[in-house]
Amino acid sequence: MNQSGVRFEMAIQTFERTMHESKDLILGGQYPGCITQPVAVLFTSESELITMNILVHAANVALLGLTLAPLFVKINPNVNVVLTACLTVYVGCHRSVKPTPPPEMISNKHAMRFPFVGSAMLLLLFLLFKIFSKDLVNAVLSCYFFVLGIVAISATLPPAIKRFLPEHWNNDLIIWRAPYFDSASAEFTRSQIVASIPGTFFCLWYALKKHWLANNIMAIAFCIQGIEMLSLGSFITGAILLVGLFFYDIFWVFFTPVMVSVAKSFDAPVKLLFPTSSAAHPFSMLGLGDIVIPGIFVALALRFDVSRGKKICYFNSAFLGYTMGLTLTIIVMNWFQAAQPALLYIVPGVIGIVAAHCLWNGDVKMLLEYDESKTSSELSGSSSSSPGDEDAKAGTKKDFILESLVLKHAE
Repeated sequence: MNQSGVRFEMAIQTFERTMHESKDLILGGQYPGCITQPVAVLFTSESELITMNILVHAANVALLGLTLAPLFVKINPNVNVVLTACLTVYVGCHRSVKPTPPPEMISNKHAMRFPFVGSAMLLLLFLLFKIFSKDLVNAVLSCYFFVLGIVAISATLPPAIKRFLPEHWNNDLIIWRAPYFDSASAEFTRSQIVASIPGTFFCLWYALKKHWLANNIMAIAFCIQGIEMLSLGSFITGAILLVGLFFYDIFWVFFTPVMVSVAKSFDAPVKLLFPTSSAAHPFSMLGLGDIVIPGIFVALALRFDVSRGKKICYFNSAFLGYTMGLTLTIIVMNWFQAAQPALLYIVPGVIGIVAAHCLWNGDVKMLLEYDESKTSSELSGSSSSSPGDEDAKAGTKKDFILESLVLKHAE
């Protein structure tokens, strides 16, 4: 074989080895938010699975880039609000897709009480800022969010760093129990300990300097964890929660000065800050509730799609509704030059488009009967099949994808 032939053969071998490594990472869930192998069997095709995981990886990179970009270039804050919020929802939704539903389930009773509990908390904060010094209240809250921020960031980062760490660091749980309090315990991995190092840095940076970037990194971690860990259980519960908060948002923004006053006084990472060119108003703001609350509904739609084993469609509808609702909020806010209750536009967008799509497809009964507690038991039952069958199925999927990629490259 001549020299050029040897080089060509070596290039083919290198390409195949790279494809095996990168596809193992994608199918194994090594990228943040990737759909993992136990869930992959629910997808209709390998191409759909791999496309989704590549999109999720791209969304993670885009979210990181967009978060850092205002340090170097001017970005229109209106565009930044929409893109950052949508990317955060997209990433959080895909991280919520796991073999079992998210651990925290919201019941109908909790959903109905939520607007009243939220109103009580809002009034309490309003009174605290009226009675005590704003600096004192924010100092106490900063201590609370310092700890909470480290926990959120250390839980958000491991999917991005685990491929650089030994496997047992990612899998072996360390159980810590508080002395004299047996009921107080915590479970974590070594990879979470590693992730807590940058988490501590950003939380310290925020506590000392109140820099907008540290604020946003903590806030995005809160959003992703909220969407990943919370489950509405069913679309009925989701509708109850969103409709209740729809009226909550309208009342506290339009009929009282309470929410706007608290938002301006509350110096904590419970809102995203977007730098502007205006000295009078240096930042545009978006509350985390306008991301997490609709986000858990959009995540429910994605898990519903995955559980059916059909083409992803209702997630696309819910995500489109969220994007349109948030965009309309920005347009109206700029038109009237006044704060707007984002859920006034987001809730009809999300629920309306999903409902219209559901009616069009004739899936109303299936959607209303969907219950994640039942889904959990079904997945547990399916996981009881023999390990050999699962390994064979996983191996067949990987082989099919790798062969397809090599053939496509050859063409």
